[in-house]
Amino acid sequence: MTDAIDEYFEVALELVKTAGNLIIEFRNGCKEFESKSSDIDLVTEIDKKVEETLIKGLSAIYPEHKFIGEESVADGAKCELTEEPTWIIDPVDGTLNFIHGYPSSCISLGLVINKESVAGIIYNPIVNQLFTAKKGKGAFLNDRQIHVSQVKEVRNALISFEAGTSRDEERQRTVLENFKMLVTKAQGVRAVGSAALNMAMVALGGSDAYFEFGIHAWDVAAGDIIVREAGGVCIDPAGGPFDILSRRVLCASSEELAQELAKMLHQYYPERD
Repeated sequence: MTDAIDEYFEVALELVKTAGNLIIEFRNGCKEFESKSSDIDLVTEIDKKVEETLIKGLSAIYPEHKFIGEESVADGAKCELTEEPTWIIDPVDGTLNFIHGYPSSCISLGLVINKESVAGIIYNPIVNQLFTAKKGKGAFLNDRQIHVSQVKEVRNALISFEAGTSRDEERQRTVLENFKMLVTKAQGVRAVGSAALNMAMVALGGSDAYFEFGIHAWDVAAGDIIVREAGGVCIDPAGGPFDILSRRVLCASSEELAQELAKMLHQYYPERD
């Protein structure tokens, strides 16, 4: 299986690099977009073209593989995860950043086999950041191996989180409660504007933990394996096992930090993918 994953990964990596050129063309912003679930949940033609490039390229070589793509699901495709090799795609994670020309958006591509993330690619072509990982092989930024920090306590942690794209009142209330708690308990807080890049920052050791409620499988599939291969952990924000379809994630540099943070968080349970 390892050899097969290596092969799948190399094919996918070339496609991701090619698709990245579509994003680079709009490094100064993309002014044509549409709203999806709310007026801050947006999509551009580039989102659609990147996803199409990846699905067409991979399915041409691996016709038996399955796909879960953000824009495909938005257009009515089912979000169904089986034991089969499944590519989970966020073509432009951080679309709002992309539209504004804020240089923190990326392609996120995760490979899940037997419902476990086994390879991941997070690529921000605008600033040439390529995060990669394969099961058992470590995590890398531009071919340099990376590791999580050694932080084990919230009081010493730089923690990433997001306001998100939902206008749901209960969710917004939870976000504000957690923000209020973290600015008094953590060393600092950050919001990159992309779930995948927040996870990549934990893998890099740049931040120590990240959590979010309301994300989707395509936001976290690649980040899950990259964080774990960098020595970190991914769990449910309430402290249990991570479930890629739960729309809930907490990743951290250590199990100790993850569990301490989980005990402090105000919880929110969105509808599953």
